[in-house]
Amino acid sequence: MLKRAVVVGGSSGIGAALVRRLAREGYKVAAVARRQEILDDLCDEVNRDVESRRAWGFVHDVTDTEGAQACFDEICTTLDGLDLIVYTAGIMPIIDEDTYDSTLDRRTIEVNLIGAITWLNLAAERFKLQESGTIVGVGSVAGDRGRVGQPAYAASKAGLHTYMEALRNRLSKHGVTVITIKPGPTRTPMTREVDKMPLAIDASDSADGIFNAIARRSTTTYVPFVWWPIMTVIQAIPSVIFRRMGI
Repeated sequence: MLKRAVVVGGSSGIGAALVRRLAREGYKVAAVARRQEILDDLCDEVNRDVESRRAWGFVHDVTDTEGAQACFDEICTTLDGLDLIVYTAGIMPIIDEDTYDSTLDRRTIEVNLIGAITWLNLAAERFKLQESGTIVGVGSVAGDRGRVGQPAYAASKAGLHTYMEALRNRLSKHGVTVITIKPGPTRTPMTREVDKMPLAIDASDSADGIFNAIARRSTTTYVPFVWWPIMTVIQAIPSVIFRRMGI
């Protein structure tokens, strides 16, 4: 039987690249996103490149928390079960240091954190009952420290990292694998307006790193790995010094 996966935020960037990689590796994949046309194009592309249908698109806005259950149930029915969920949905509004926009910050938290909790809770409950499954949350190196440029984005990713650790501690005794992914700068539609992206990689490279972490049943993985020593050092910097660095 083919393994079954859902990628939430699967229409572009890292999510779309991961849908392609999972399909090539023999998964049946449900891609969840807001835009029907882009989902259709992605699924048509994926299904042309494989011998049998591997990709299905499901339209859903992750801020619609009340509608998540119905979409999740439809996916599980369509795929005849579920083995893997990956939450890649995210936004990163570009703001300057003089901007304090609570409306924008609220939406960032709703998409990056509340949406993740909503969808991953649904998977956690199902996987606990079946005593198997893999849950993946895509965070960011930005969530490891409070940076001046993107306070709400950093907070949303830090919150996701902590939620994933708690979920891992809760589910490990039930045979469920919980993986936190912390990508460094990645070239995607979300980051096209970002000026400085040190050590940036393509979305396909990030998707490959995520797939490898799933195969290894990792717990926390930096993608690419070079960010592990970098962030280990950055996290060790005292706050008073980190503040003066203006990062």
